[in-house]
Amino acid sequence: MNITKKQIDDLNIELTIALQGEDYAEQEKKRLSAYRRNADLKGFRKGMAPMTLISRLYGEQILYEVINALVSEQLDKFIKDNELNILGEPLPSASQPEQEWKSGNDFEFKFDLGLSPKLDFEVTKEDKVPYYKIQVTDAAKAEMKRNMLKQLGKLEEGEAAGEEDYVIADLVQDDRTVEGAYIAIRNVAGDARKKFLGAKAGDRFKVDVNAAFENENDRASLLKIKKEELAALEPEWNVAIVNVKTFVPAQENQETFDELFGKDVVKTPEEFDKKIAERLESNYKQESDYRLSRDLRAYLVDKAAISVPEDFLKRWLYENNREKFTKEQVEQEFNGFLADFRWQLVRGYLMKKFDLKIEDRDMQEAALGYAAYQYAMYGMGNVPEELLKEAAGQILSDERQARNLEENVENEKVIAAVQEKLTLQNKKITLEKFQALK
Repeated sequence: MNITKKQIDDLNIELTIALQGEDYAEQEKKRLSAYRRNADLKGFRKGMAPMTLISRLYGEQILYEVINALVSEQLDKFIKDNELNILGEPLPSASQPEQEWKSGNDFEFKFDLGLSPKLDFEVTKEDKVPYYKIQVTDAAKAEMKRNMLKQLGKLEEGEAAGEEDYVIADLVQDDRTVEGAYIAIRNVAGDARKKFLGAKAGDRFKVDVNAAFENENDRASLLKIKKEELAALEPEWNVAIVNVKTFVPAQENQETFDELFGKDVVKTPEEFDKKIAERLESNYKQESDYRLSRDLRAYLVDKAAISVPEDFLKRWLYENNREKFTKEQVEQEFNGFLADFRWQLVRGYLMKKFDLKIEDRDMQEAALGYAAYQYAMYGMGNVPEELLKEAAGQILSDERQARNLEENVENEKVIAAVQEKLTLQNKKITLEKFQALK
């Protein structure tokens, strides 16, 4: 047996494993004997079939099994003995010669290996990354107040319909009547909206429903018919306004304060304004922190200057996802994969460099936080602790979710550690300019 290594470049290796008959003869013999012992062939007692018959029936399969096991063993041993840090898995080389699967023959197998780059860089106070502090403006506070009061607003009887109002109308066409149609003015398209704007109870006018309500699903719902029935109808309908509903925001009073913040947490308009500012600051900080994590990730990947065997990685991705992706799809998605892959390498390097560990407590906390987030998405805020723990346990028992959580925890630990090492340059910025950043 002979193994030769050909260094294509710094990140690509071709390994050739050459086998002679004597390298696998003993294992082949043992495997044939094992097959014979278990063979139950017609005309022979179990385990007593002639070896020549066993060899004729199963010889090629046995030869393949023996050589495949031997090659895999030697390939793994070579990688381990030579401390090769490979990416993915070895791939059969494009220059692999044809084999004649015949006992006693010599065999040659070639494999391509992609090597993981060696990272070696420091993070010091000389490294500078901006931290954007979004400024809370009077306009932002006023907008948030309007939105919060709108959340608790109600529809009341109105006079003339405005842009944000609704009308309840009867729609009539020949002998067909749709009573009590609920129409939001903002959803009416084109010139038809002009007819609804300013409309009052008792007003009557004609409307082309095809032009006014362009979405067929919305139009069918309005006319209370099936979508397939629309084509049979004439588009012009008579509209009779029954009444107008105006949306009125909640008032700044104790009832509103209690509903927004809890009983007696806020008691005055000044305290309301303070709460709004605090909420904006909290929201902005989350956005700034998320931006910082993105900027740190990009900065560290650039600093690491990672070179990877891209052609090998494309082949490896395709070979391991043949049933999911075509070569063209792998090519299209490769840049996104490569960006994530480079970050994984940097993150792994920094986890070791800073001696960061993921403890069971970290995973439990992450799972509890994710469970609480999931409940909050369904509007459930104050979930009992036992329910959260049960949900967290289910999350951690799911391999895919647990792996995603572990990656998130690694990200948080690395980002937190890096922030302690480098210099954050605080930069005040308006929300508009922040949102315009690339």
